[in-house]
Amino acid sequence: MLNQPNPNGPNALLRLVQKPDRGRSLVATRLIKPGEVVLVDKPLLIYPSSLASIPPFCSRCFRHLPGKPFHCPTCLVARFCSRQCLSLSHPRLLCCALPSLICGNIAWPTDLLFLLSAYSLPRYPLRQVLSLHSNSRFPDESTQILHSQLSSLIPPKMVPLNFSFETTSSLISKEKTNSFSLTPKETKFDGRGIAGSRAYGLYPWASMINHDCLPNVCRFNYVDDPDQENNTDFIVRAFHQIKEGSEICISYVGVSRLYGDRQRSLMKDYGFKCECDRCKIESKWKESQRKSEDEEEEETGEENEEQVVEGEGEEVNSDDEDFPHAYFFERYMCDCGGNLAPLPPSDGSVSDMMECNCCGEVGIDTSISEDPNNF
Repeated sequence: MLNQPNPNGPNALLRLVQKPDRGRSLVATRLIKPGEVVLVDKPLLIYPSSLASIPPFCSRCFRHLPGKPFHCPTCLVARFCSRQCLSLSHPRLLCCALPSLICGNIAWPTDLLFLLSAYSLPRYPLRQVLSLHSNSRFPDESTQILHSQLSSLIPPKMVPLNFSFETTSSLISKEKTNSFSLTPKETKFDGRGIAGSRAYGLYPWASMINHDCLPNVCRFNYVDDPDQENNTDFIVRAFHQIKEGSEICISYVGVSRLYGDRQRSLMKDYGFKCECDRCKIESKWKESQRKSEDEEEEETGEENEEQVVEGEGEEVNSDDEDFPHAYFFERYMCDCGGNLAPLPPSDGSVSDMMECNCCGEVGIDTSISEDPNNF
């Protein structure tokens, strides 16, 4: 059971259900308005994306460091943006291993940063990480090498009680399937993955949001916002109106990626073939038509590669049955490649201001005027 007041859902807006064809799913408990925040999820674990992420960012909250940061008195490598972050420190096994990781000419796998952080968790949060769903399978040989390297970095007196090859293999599988990036604003998507990711996080409820190739929710990242106290929270807002009982869905790949590209990526990284409404339509297109539509999508905007940007096809309609996602690209895609969602409603009224989850730009909705109640 997750460490939340309500085991049936993360909040009053969402309910956890079990679907025969999709497993654990989060569905709306009432009508959700455009721009409404549907989920604020705190991380089980935050860890650096690479050794290069350690010097310029706080090792606790991953904000940019001030001119005079606070150094970790133990490893002398990690630095913190405030006394509060210093007091909270960073994972103890990672702290112990950092001097070895940054010295010498050994190219350590970045997966070690995750494993050292995960094995530093108290027993219950670690159990939560291990309870996350995963379809991924990784070669025993590569995992065995990782486990051996990990063993060499942990002092005998600090070896966790649950330290084993099986646990290491399970942790790697969970991380590959469930991690989300912490990416600063003004970072453009590179068409394959997140450019400029400084850290990754595992979130208990966000990991239960299933995939769809047309979105109804969008994640917003405020890692550098000085006014955001909990800057690593996973914040999800609705693109448009979502009916009661509808499933909340994100995309595990970029919205504007091509049909074949999406399918290959989903099978390779997550172990399933997508059969959402959009994919069912695009799978029937002739190859020449697919290429023509794909070129049109690329002109609409660069590929958005946040791991969190999709929803249910049934909620976004188009006049053209053969191209139902045209409206999405017109209204919810930013020129930078990010996604646009309305600001949260004020006094119950839907905002006409759209915010990009990538570049952070906020502007008036200039798309075709539609009554949000029609979605």
